[in-house]
Amino acid sequence: MDVTNAPEHRRYEARIDGELAGVAEYRASDRIVTFVHTEVMSAFEGKGVGSALVRGALDDVRAQGKKVRAVCPFVKGYVEKHSDEYGDLVA
Repeated sequence: MDVTNAPEHRRYEARIDGELAGVAEYRASDRIVTFVHTEVMSAFEGKGVGSALVRGALDDVRAQGKKVRAVCPFVKGYVEKHSDEYGDLVA
């Protein structure tokens, strides 16, 4: 699975064998990335795509030196569940 930032669409994309498997939509400012919606395509549900997508997105946000605001319940839950690893990213 590849997770990449697609800033032209304001989302991170997860692709499996080139096929779009999930997206994490966001709004970004100079310092904060606000995740607003995460969706896994039905053909890929239950395969860990959402978690891998969010993990990749959060790692990328960290690499950019930015903070995260989680409006999306899935992203918020992921950050809370993995607070030891990602709690420092919360704006």
